[in-house]
Amino acid sequence: MRVILVDDSALIRDGLASLLTDEGVEVVATFADGGGVVEAVADHRPDVLIIDVRMPPDFETEGLQAALAARRRNPACSVLVLSQHIETRYAVELLEEGAAGVGYLLKDRVTEFETFLDALRRVATGGSVIDPEVVSRLVHRPRRDDALSRLTEREREVLSLMAEGHSNAGIAEKLVVNQRTAETHVSNILTKLDLPPDTAQDRRVAAVIMWLRRDLDESQETRSKNFPAS
Repeated sequence: MRVILVDDSALIRDGLASLLTDEGVEVVATFADGGGVVEAVADHRPDVLIIDVRMPPDFETEGLQAALAARRRNPACSVLVLSQHIETRYAVELLEEGAAGVGYLLKDRVTEFETFLDALRRVATGGSVIDPEVVSRLVHRPRRDDALSRLTEREREVLSLMAEGHSNAGIAEKLVVNQRTAETHVSNILTKLDLPPDTAQDRRVAAVIMWLRRDLDESQETRSKNFPAS
């Protein structure tokens, strides 16, 4: 596996590069900011671009924007975005741009290196991965009466595992059930969320986006109530 690593912290950048190299991952380039990243991806054609959301000079969404620009120019490059805090909108934006080979992890996950490495490998092979902590917060959050409220507690648990990038076999293993049962849960979820078969879109990803977007919409509504426009 070949990666480009982008983080403004030299400690994180160099430490992660060393850990990845020890695991046989080739770090073909590193950057302290988003400048030159798109060109580097085009030149080196890495399997994965690992990049922090907030980068110099403004520490807003420079990293996310660089990742999206790199993907648009080089669709074959997978992207693993790291974030210091839970920001659902970043995960939504990434997935809506194209879910194959996309990951969104909290930066603290790097300290759980085996978990991080597993997510990196899934993303590199075309999977989509959302950080388990983000998933946990969403699955336990009360929701208004909508399509998502139709899901049972078990189905929400299955949806959370789908968001983390697990296959039906992986879900079955996590829940200690047979694969047929896991497949039935997934099918029920897609039916309850009114997601008919559609060859142009991955229904599993559509279900995850629907879930994430509901959280984003509710957060924006709360902010509007607390801080109404003058």
